[in-house]
Amino acid sequence: MEPAPELKRNRFPSMNFEAEILTTPHDNSELYVIPSMRSLTAEEYVEAFKSFLDHSTEHQCMDEFNKQEMPNIMTSLGNGKSTINVLGVGSGTGEQDLKMIRILQAAHPGVLIDNEIVEPNPQHVAAYRELVNQAPDLQNVSFVWHQLTSAEYEQQVKEKGTHKKFDFIHMIQMLYRVEDIPNTLKFFHSCLNHHGKLLIIILSDSSGWASLWKKYSHCLPPTDSGHYITSNSIMDVLKRLGVEYHVFEFPSSWDITECFIEGDPVGGRMMDFLTGTKDFLGTAPVGLRRQLQEALCQPECSSRKDGRILFSNNLSMIVVES
Repeated sequence: MEPAPELKRNRFPSMNFEAEILTTPHDNSELYVIPSMRSLTAEEYVEAFKSFLDHSTEHQCMDEFNKQEMPNIMTSLGNGKSTINVLGVGSGTGEQDLKMIRILQAAHPGVLIDNEIVEPNPQHVAAYRELVNQAPDLQNVSFVWHQLTSAEYEQQVKEKGTHKKFDFIHMIQMLYRVEDIPNTLKFFHSCLNHHGKLLIIILSDSSGWASLWKKYSHCLPPTDSGHYITSNSIMDVLKRLGVEYHVFEFPSSWDITECFIEGDPVGGRMMDFLTGTKDFLGTAPVGLRRQLQEALCQPECSSRKDGRILFSNNLSMIVVES
């Protein structure tokens, strides 16, 4: 396999945004002084993310992929072994993990499933554990949680010198927070067993996010600490790594109507999620707020239906062969 290629990406430097910061608007008309804008904490991110899930079809989109494609993917795993090893990277609260585990159970009745989870957010880990404790149908599944980032897990594996192999690895909507995407993908691909598969779910280049990040990035605040990564960038990395992959595109939308209602608390949380910023509507300069709201309404980002504003949240499901 070739060395991991470099990936160009837009990102903002890590700063302490409790301090005063200065940003120049794209029209250079004046310098904004923003004394109180700051990035979301881990706990605030959980709350903002929940508002996104509650008003988007993201999980329904994944359910459609699970229904249409996952049974065939799961049937191909294991190669007749009595135990199938699964690794979830950035698994969040575990709802999607358990749906996939149940599809795997149906495809391989009676087979033991060794499921390991890499998730840095303690609230997410606690919620995932609770979900497992309440599930009556996971007797043949073992769970091991690693409260680590993907980079910390990789470092730990390399320091131990042991390289456990997995039949199925999934990275669902998590690469936006990864520092070195090419080497991260190279490492986790190396963790696959023969005939194993790596599933990457990432925003599609047909999504409103892609248009927002590429065309209207000047409307986003520097407190947004994530990387602006979409499926084409990931596919470029996979091509350079010389690995085989297949792509499935599924439509999804996010109802952002409340983002345009003055003082609406749900809209406020959704804008916090969209910008990665605590109380964006209350702390961002009026000009920046207006520019972002105008960008969100552009046809390449959103559509209108029955008086609602639906932001395109289309997803790419990339299945990588070992």
